[in-house]
Amino acid sequence: MRRLDRTARIQSELIVAIYCFVHQNFPGQYAHLVRHLADMPGNRVYFITQSRYGEIPGVRKLVYKPDLTHGASCHPNSAVLEAAVRTGVAVAEVCKRLRRRGVFPDIIVGHCGWGETLFIKDVFPKTPVLSNFEFFFHEKDADVGFDREFAPRREDDGGRLRVRNAVNHMSADASDWGHTATDWQFSLFPPALQARITTLHEGTDTTRFTPNRSAWLALGPRGMKLTAKSEVITYVARNLEPYRGFHVFMRALPEILRRRPRAQVLIVGGDGVSYGAPHPSGKSFREAMLAELGDRIDSARVHFMGTVPADVYLTVLQISSVHVYLTYPFVLSWSFVEAMSTGCMLVASATPPVREYVRDGEHGVLVDFFDVPAISAGVIAALEDRPGCAPLRVAARRRAVDRLDLESRILPRWLHLLDDLMAGRTPRREPERGVRRRLGTPSRKPPLNA
Repeated sequence: MRRLDRTARIQSELIVAIYCFVHQNFPGQYAHLVRHLADMPGNRVYFITQSRYGEIPGVRKLVYKPDLTHGASCHPNSAVLEAAVRTGVAVAEVCKRLRRRGVFPDIIVGHCGWGETLFIKDVFPKTPVLSNFEFFFHEKDADVGFDREFAPRREDDGGRLRVRNAVNHMSADASDWGHTATDWQFSLFPPALQARITTLHEGTDTTRFTPNRSAWLALGPRGMKLTAKSEVITYVARNLEPYRGFHVFMRALPEILRRRPRAQVLIVGGDGVSYGAPHPSGKSFREAMLAELGDRIDSARVHFMGTVPADVYLTVLQISSVHVYLTYPFVLSWSFVEAMSTGCMLVASATPPVREYVRDGEHGVLVDFFDVPAISAGVIAALEDRPGCAPLRVAARRRAVDRLDLESRILPRWLHLLDDLMAGRTPRREPERGVRRRLGTPSRKPPLNA
């Protein structure tokens, strides 16, 4: 079936645009954008993914499974490249199924880090492809070698990372344009790739992640009630691991607990490994750190909550007295900007991705990632002078609203970027005035305090 132009499709099928997204972990970075596009009348939205879990109303999910059994003959350094090719081939097969059904997307948006967008243009040569260029690896000044304890440099880092970056280069050749979340991530890419990458964050729902002084949480079998008036130290990560400074945070806790006998610590995150290598002992990092610290950790006041439902996670942030966020020079966590939006008092690592959003003493307190006494002192000082932290809380939320609010800032830019590519235009860096009309809701900014 030949592809109908957009005007013909509008007349015959009442379809304004067909969008297709690709991300192995549905919905990944595209959750907000996909929901918005699926809610707009006349859009048809497809999502190609490996995940069989999760649904978004109006989104047609297509599951693929790459054959990653490529055997021991593959050199360790090229294993990631082989996996990327096999992943790209599997995605291309799903695209062929769409083509056979007469589905020709107006644009395809996907994460290129695993090779998912490598062969899409071979199936849909006329469809613009927008790829997420999340990270360009470096031997220095990024995550590799940053932590000598758990991520030391290796003799073969140069060649190993060059092969990893080959996926970025091949994906650039197979894409019309790229996007990346932050200016720091953009700065990691070579100039030739930067020329076709837009810096555009996925955004934060600042009307949901908002302060709530009446929030409370019942904890433990006895139902201990914690509120915003309690002394609550919070730490959040997808998994409790060194890339997010879990080991450093745990080593800071004994002094905090000694100096603040009423403080309760809420730790949200799983025992898996999202980034880097597992603990050399075979234990989870939680188990390893508890073994290292022994009775210096008061188990009655340090609560490992695991992975929690979305409403519980929001409540954790809303009752937080001090939120600790530590990260290698790596991709910034969603939880960090959500903590900013919620108006948390931040004690965070002075690493490049954090410094892009937080100025020390203005939006929070920045400390050296490895300085355990400084982290302890920052948390203790914040607990001792909670009224004095109020301006930093307000400033952190204001920064999140001004830079990352979905409705007033982020979605308009996404819609412009997609429209430019679908129209064959070189994308603009900033949206033109009046773009909010396409959102279908009044233009407004969320209140700084709720």
